Amino acid sequence: MINEFDILLELASALAVGLLIGIERGWSGRNEDEGERIAGLRTFSLLGLLGGVWAQLSGILSDWLIAVSFVAIAALVIVGHYIETRRTDDIGTTTAFAMLLTFSLAAWAGFGYYMPALATSVVVVALLGMKPVLHKWLTHIETEEIYAGIKLLIISVVLLPLLPDQGYGPWEALNPFWIWLMVVLICGISFAGYFAMKYSGKQLGALITAITGGLASSTAVTLSMAQFAMKRISKTIFMSGVMVASSIMCIRVAIEVFVVNAELLELLWLPLLLLFLGIIAGAAWLWYKSGTAEPESTEPDLRNPFRLTMAIQFGLLLGLIMVLAAFMQEQFGEQGVYALSVISGLMDVDAITLSLSRLALDDLAARTAVIGIILASVTNTIVKGFIFAFFVGLKESIQLIIALTLSTLPALAAVFFFV
Repeated sequence: MINEFDILLELASALAVGLLIGIERGWSGRNEDEGERIAGLRTFSLLGLLGGVWAQLSGILSDWLIAVSFVAIAALVIVGHYIETRRTDDIGTTTAFAMLLTFSLAAWAGFGYYMPALATSVVVVALLGMKPVLHKWLTHIETEEIYAGIKLLIISVVLLPLLPDQGYGPWEALNPFWIWLMVVLICGISFAGYFAMKYSGKQLGALITAITGGLASSTAVTLSMAQFAMKRISKTIFMSGVMVASSIMCIRVAIEVFVVNAELLELLWLPLLLLFLGIIAGAAWLWYKSGTAEPESTEPDLRNPFRLTMAIQFGLLLGLIMVLAAFMQEQFGEQGVYALSVISGLMDVDAITLSLSRLALDDLAARTAVIGIILASVTNTIVKGFIFAFFVGLKESIQLIIALTLSTLPALAAVFFFV
């Protein structure tokens, strides 16, 4: 029995697809006179409804009807685009492809998949409406960044599937596929952070720069803030920036654990949240002490968002940490894991976080993994204060070191007494 309500809902969704895209196309060509553009709001709306109707008819008569109707629509669009090109010398094909996509999405909605079709339509409208922004981004992308993106795609799409997904070496701790997958994860996070910093840091000041830059590398932000602080009398705002960047490390850790072993978050979330809030509280205190004046330029020097040598180095470090973690657990138990976590945290928190999360899937106790991750995070947080002090001076940096140390105490208390 035909459900008329479902049919009406599918047709309404198909019409909504046409309306959504038609509004954007109509607004984009609002300065053109009537009849000068190939399609506007009415045409796109009718095209959406047409896609929904043909989808319904193809379900009743023959599946081939939808294919034939698409070919007919494509032919009309091509002819219309050809005439438009001859008349205006405008060879842009955006509207033509938008028409074909509108019919396809409307037909998709007409087949009952109206939620995915509407969601995709929203994405289409966003892409069409963001033309000035997207073109502006393209003008700012450098050759080095293009090559970096290509390399990231190669190591993720081409190289990763070729690696064996099984353990090798001592304790079978070395899994090439998993290790390289984690390399791709870390590189992807850093790559996103680099572009977030690049397109917002210069305009939004020290603290926002610390947030976006911290996603790429909180250590790099610390070094940059130290260099800026050396040139200015007031240094507290840069100390606040260091703490903000350090807080982003907690978000990185949460993402890494969620990807590798989401069940660990049941034990990790409280101490990690307390660490994040403690660092933010310290950053707010230093920000308040610094006053409201912002320094002029505080963009971290994050050159080359992705380098293959760095990816290989991180992969080797991760493999080494994996073997050492298995060794320390077998020889010294929990205490060995904790010692390795502290030592690893002096250099990098990502490798030990990924390693312990992975080992917790096998024979490492979840509590031990969580304590190890927090110890590494705490160590890495405090070390940033000494990195800053190395450049700026211990006397000038003592309040940053104290603030960073105090900010870690709630997390340490939570992990040892409540986990």
